[in-house]
Amino acid sequence: MCRWLAYSGQPIFMSRLLFEPQNSLINQSLQCRKGVVATNGDGFGVGWYGAKNTPGLYRDIRPAWNDDNLRSLSEQIEANLFFAHVRASTGTATSRVNCHPFRWGKYLFMHNGKIGGYETVRRTLEFQIREDLYPSREGSTDSELFFYLLIGHGLETDPVGAFSRAVGDIEAAMRRHNVTDPLRITCAVSDGKRLYALRHSSDRQSPSLYYGVGGCITVEEGNCCFTKGDGSVLVLSEPLDTAGTENWHAVDESQLITVEDGHVTVTAFQPQVPKVAEAAE
Repeated sequence: MCRWLAYSGQPIFMSRLLFEPQNSLINQSLQCRKGVVATNGDGFGVGWYGAKNTPGLYRDIRPAWNDDNLRSLSEQIEANLFFAHVRASTGTATSRVNCHPFRWGKYLFMHNGKIGGYETVRRTLEFQIREDLYPSREGSTDSELFFYLLIGHGLETDPVGAFSRAVGDIEAAMRRHNVTDPLRITCAVSDGKRLYALRHSSDRQSPSLYYGVGGCITVEEGNCCFTKGDGSVLVLSEPLDTAGTENWHAVDESQLITVEDGHVTVTAFQPQVPKVAEAAE
């Protein structure tokens, strides 16, 4: 599994959240507290929105804790929306194209979890990627595959529906191939303005997901401090500290988060069964 965080709000230097908290994402790459595996050393990546409509991206296969360039860049890059991810592979190769976040046009996407029986259902799901999108697929992960299913199902015009239809396709393929391993998802996607995050699984054992919100977010002696109000939001795999637990809100199973203009909306999530699969059943 993996660990990740997404930030949206007042411009902040990425290093503030990646390195300074007591349970920073860099520390989580060495020893996370709530993950299935303790170490997330199979690469890392950051993606951020700046002056252009398309996001910047920096990824590498080295462990995040062992990359001086990441620290140097994050100390200089100030952004009002950015993604960061440390990877623990679930079976696919450790390569730069398999590191998160993934980028398509103005979108960034990252994921923690797995498609159960991926080797079995991969061919079926690959054929469901829209033909004009397929040349953009660079890696071999189930995470990137899910991203392109989302795009093909209308991410640009109907993000909530795209999540429902894409997860429905995956679960239908798993049933068709009699896969008993679970589907587990916590993921985030953004177009630079809005941010969506999903926690869902087929066995109700999704990877953890939290969010925190405040007028602004600072770090003091390793603890995250949220001023009153809203405007800045963190969505992340696990809290960045152990103090002030009231700052962190756990996301329940099968819930979708929408972050826009500093406000957080949490709604119930339900996969949509494809009509073909519904008819077969």
